[in-house]
Amino acid sequence: MTTISIRRDDRATTVHRFPAEWERQSGVMLTWPHGHGDWAPVLDEADAMFAAIASAIARHEPVLITAYDEDHRARVLAALHKAAADMARIRLFLAPSNDVFVRDHGPLTVEAEGGVLLQDFTFNGWGRKYAHSEDDELTRALHAQGAFGTTRLESTDFVLEGGSVESDGAGTLLVTASCLLSPARNPKQSATDIEQILKERLGARRVLWLHHGYLAGDDTDGHIDTLARFCDADTIAYCACPWPDDEHYPELKAMEEELRALSTASGAPYRLVALPWPAAKLDATGERMPATYANFLVINGAVLVPLYHDRQDAEALRVIGDCFPGREIIGIPSLTLIAQHGSLHCATMQLPWGVLPETPTAATKTI
Repeated sequence: MTTISIRRDDRATTVHRFPAEWERQSGVMLTWPHGHGDWAPVLDEADAMFAAIASAIARHEPVLITAYDEDHRARVLAALHKAAADMARIRLFLAPSNDVFVRDHGPLTVEAEGGVLLQDFTFNGWGRKYAHSEDDELTRALHAQGAFGTTRLESTDFVLEGGSVESDGAGTLLVTASCLLSPARNPKQSATDIEQILKERLGARRVLWLHHGYLAGDDTDGHIDTLARFCDADTIAYCACPWPDDEHYPELKAMEEELRALSTASGAPYRLVALPWPAAKLDATGERMPATYANFLVINGAVLVPLYHDRQDAEALRVIGDCFPGREIIGIPSLTLIAQHGSLHCATMQLPWGVLPETPTAATKTI
């Protein structure tokens, strides 16, 4: 197996488990949009959308927000106050960033010897497609400021985005070959090498590979969180295209057959839940945007579901609600996000219980 390097003085800690998203959380991370990049032309609507996301999350748990600088911090606070967010649950830090998709540049949290551990994988702009140096530094910058309290951080030069791995919390990971085997990420590593790294870094016992699946407008090379999601250890919700004349139909039908062939750790077939399929959403240039209801976010007591001003929005809320009984189902208008090639889950990163200090640090006291 190809060796990976770990950027810290002591040796790597043994990893026991990568928690599922539906387990208890200490908070959710957001990297707020700013005017130093692609978001500048739509910054007002982006502020309103992110404030709605933060406000919805803050009803259930803390929100750790990264603002670009002091001027940006004031803008973020104004948007949060306008949305009537629970400011007692807002934790605001400063660090420069390239983009908002913290799912891919934020840390993955695992249970390890001595408690929870932040795994800081390398982020290279989805295979060197976009500027990424500030995003790649962001987790370490926040850690140095005490944003995660005393939670340990371990960095590696292995390239991995959070949106490319789905965990059932019991040792099974669901991934796509198109993303993890992309030569622009870890070109020297085979599928066998990558499985071994996922076992060492995320405590995986099984890695289930999907070789089909496609979403127009996606520039992640097929992140699993846009296509198929664990809802519990026995249930997978997935994108299903019902229209044979749609460009997605062949690949999503083939992906569905792959999912039907998979088994749970006990050997039983998965319960598969087909998600509604929204009508094509086009950007200002006429290009199709990556609208997917699979990009939902599970938090304490609730599920946030992306909405696209589509006739299938209500059905998506119902279907996802059935997958998470007892949780509040909250729709978040997300057309502004998909215009930037991501959606709701892409723009958030949950932090399992034990990561954030229960008492905010000094960096947040002037909110």
